[in-house]
Amino acid sequence: MTNPGKPDAKPIAAVIYNPIKVDAEKLKTAVIDAATAAGWGNTLWFETTEEDTGQGVTGSALRRGASVVLAAGGDGTVRAVAEALRDTGIPLVIVASGTGNLLARNLELPLTDMETAVAAAFTGKDRVIDLGISEITRADGSTEEHAFLVMAGLGLDAKMIKNTSTKLKKAVGWLAYIDGIARSLPELKPVRLTYSLDGKPTRTMSVHTILIGNCGVLPGGLLLMPEAKPDDGILDVAALRPRGPFGWAQVWRKVAWENGVLRKSKVGRKIIDLSADVKDVAYFTTRDMTMTVEHPQEFQLDGDEFGEALTVHVSVDPGALTVRVPAGS
Repeated sequence: MTNPGKPDAKPIAAVIYNPIKVDAEKLKTAVIDAATAAGWGNTLWFETTEEDTGQGVTGSALRRGASVVLAAGGDGTVRAVAEALRDTGIPLVIVASGTGNLLARNLELPLTDMETAVAAAFTGKDRVIDLGISEITRADGSTEEHAFLVMAGLGLDAKMIKNTSTKLKKAVGWLAYIDGIARSLPELKPVRLTYSLDGKPTRTMSVHTILIGNCGVLPGGLLLMPEAKPDDGILDVAALRPRGPFGWAQVWRKVAWENGVLRKSKVGRKIIDLSADVKDVAYFTTRDMTMTVEHPQEFQLDGDEFGEALTVHVSVDPGALTVRVPAGS
């Protein structure tokens, strides 16, 4: 794709990067080398800020004719850029940084090889995936709409993210969430919510946390939703509802042992089929879900806190995002 109105112009890339999480000089060298080798024009460069985490500068890049957009930073940067690229057809390239890199992990993209990740912008292939869309209603009635790439969560997981030390996260990565869990335990109470799937009659349930996933892998490689696929037009939902003192042990067994170990082998899958179902974790799928809680609860998108929500409406936008991946992926 060439620049609009300039049929003979060279294609140009745009880089949206978080200056706090990225080695800017190393990134610029990698991009300039790859763009020059591919015969592309001069790259556009945009830094994110606290006020503009990626949406606004991505819009600027599109208006200036970018043919591909590289997002270099953590999950928040990638999510913000993807939100701005929704339904444009302009490919996103993920240059992983930070602690989570959730979409990169789920798509099995390079996590530590910057040169390979950057080269995908100029020599890679395109893959179309879904976007999750969340409409958040606050206690005061105000609403916000945001996209998510991997997972949205209401309840304990969002409290955990809010309570995780930023300094500790920078020092030890995703393991810092263990500290967040410990800080969240005093607030550990089930949340009663009403929900409706795909326009069906409303139901109620009590959960400690509910997660809506476009992908299934969490930080540390934990497979929470084994059936989730980023391009199937469906959202997978996991409701964690531990019962009694051993309930969390059952949840851990389901996620870490059954999903993380047994599902990887044919024999293991047979063992799962023969085992009693773990009722402390409930799974279902949907394309459109509305849930309302009695009292506002913490809400998160792709590992970033988004404040308290009273009602959340989530839906899937099938094929809304094009991701450019290394040719050998």
